[in-house]
Amino acid sequence: MTLLTFMVAPCAYAQDAKEIIRKADEKRRGDVATASMTISIIRPSWSRDMSIKSWSKGTEYSLILVTSPARDKGTVFLKRDNEIWNWIPSIERSIKLPPSMMMQSWMGSDFTNDDLIKESSIVEDYTHSIVGDSIIMEREVHKIELIPKPDTPVVWGKIYSWIDKKEYIELRSELYDEDGYLVNEVKFLEIKPLGGRMLPSIMEYIPADEEGHKTVIKYHEVDYNARHGLDFFSLQNMKRVR
Repeated sequence: MTLLTFMVAPCAYAQDAKEIIRKADEKRRGDVATASMTISIIRPSWSRDMSIKSWSKGTEYSLILVTSPARDKGTVFLKRDNEIWNWIPSIERSIKLPPSMMMQSWMGSDFTNDDLIKESSIVEDYTHSIVGDSIIMEREVHKIELIPKPDTPVVWGKIYSWIDKKEYIELRSELYDEDGYLVNEVKFLEIKPLGGRMLPSIMEYIPADEEGHKTVIKYHEVDYNARHGLDFFSLQNMKRVR
């Protein structure tokens, strides 16, 4: 190995890591997508389910509609650029969520508002490095470390992501705070065709310090051929989307 090769190799390796993250993110998200899912909030002594519909366009626009249970039906969350709004049907009012609410629980689940709405970009807001390899679900995976870029307003101090080497499917992730403590583990399970792509149909979100707590998302349908323009993601549409 020449000195020049030695100097260039780390940069190429880092670029490879970012490309892997980008491909995995694009495969799961798509440019335009709609989905239906069930979200189960599980606690040691109880559990409850919610049915959800979602629409998204890139990373800047998303709309989430709660369709059941009856007490939450019609609740809508809208992300448009850097603004996040919540339509509450019981009071017929739209409320803009301030940045201070991003770390608050979403609908009583183990997700925060930032987790579900995805205010930050795992591709652009972090630097990426391949730090290992392993086997998950009989698949060879890269272990990739994501460190937030300086002065980037992200929630996590560090993320580890395990991504299938061949199909760019994320199979596991760990989310750490700024002090390096594990906060949440995410498992991606039951890979099957969704929207013409092989994707995990179940995501388990498990808090590290709360035994018996987890939130499970089960995807029923995903459509990557949906066609909705930017006018779909409006405050007016929050009130009438079904």
